[in-house]
Amino acid sequence: MATIRDIAKLAGVSPATVSRVLNYDQELSVAQETKQRIFEVAEELNYTKHKRANKAVKSVIRLVQWYNEAEELADLYYLSIRLGIEKKAEELNIQIRRETLNDLSDTQVSGTIALGKFDAEQIRQLRKVDDNLLFVDFDGMNMGLNSIVVDFDQSLNLVIDYFIQQGHQKIGILSGKEATKHNLQPIEDPRLHAFKTKLEQINLYRPEFTLTAAFSMEAGKTAMTKFLMETKEYPNALFASSDALAVGAMQAIQEAGLKIPEDISVIGFNDVSVAKYVSPSLSTVKVETEWMGELAVSTILELAKEFSPVPRKITLGTKLIQRDSTK
Repeated sequence: MATIRDIAKLAGVSPATVSRVLNYDQELSVAQETKQRIFEVAEELNYTKHKRANKAVKSVIRLVQWYNEAEELADLYYLSIRLGIEKKAEELNIQIRRETLNDLSDTQVSGTIALGKFDAEQIRQLRKVDDNLLFVDFDGMNMGLNSIVVDFDQSLNLVIDYFIQQGHQKIGILSGKEATKHNLQPIEDPRLHAFKTKLEQINLYRPEFTLTAAFSMEAGKTAMTKFLMETKEYPNALFASSDALAVGAMQAIQEAGLKIPEDISVIGFNDVSVAKYVSPSLSTVKVETEWMGELAVSTILELAKEFSPVPRKITLGTKLIQRDSTK
């Protein structure tokens, strides 16, 4: 059976170049003639990439996380996904090997799950150690990457439709602010994009009701406190891009002498456990984060057994949980 090394030898290139060309690495800078020659040699040798099953018998999955432990505890979204990954792996008697981008090993694994947001340089690092990659909560379709993501358009449609049904016209957002770890490139909050698009379609978007803060309760409280001190008009409905942001905003609203939901209705995002226990209890968009992690394990194992000729993107829906912070 032909191997990547066989193709490389006949095509006159390195095995790494062959691997990247056959995996449609869009960041690879190589002449079109070279790509064509590699594909022709692969076809002549009847090369197939459907033989990854040997990797799977190792029963090891590499997990690379974007957040550190302190950040994970500040916003439980990624923690819940990781726990789902570990739960499913334990059920299947599979070892999870947790690594960071600074200590990636050359250990043979069935595949690599990358949890969080990664920039181009970090993706190149990951591709060097494994070609069976699955990104969770990062849409890498345009880069030829397998991904599991949340449907933010559907989520914000649920939120805004509900607010409007309750008679709210002045709708604001407390958006999450974050950046890549390697070069601190700003990452746009996809919830903000979906929020703005939906409200612009119905002529209700108010840019003055758009706030941003880091994904933490403290940052959410600070941003909302500053906004309420400086504004004469405030929204009567607020969506926050995470439950941590929502809880912080609720504290600021109450400390300003306003009532929830009588003055401002609040909806969060994720449905972490604390959402049920704050006062008033937090209405929120529920993301099945633990199941998302379990699905990541099942998907990476499927990809290990049989190569997908095109990148796979799994988009997960959400549901709105109505509690006491909305009316």
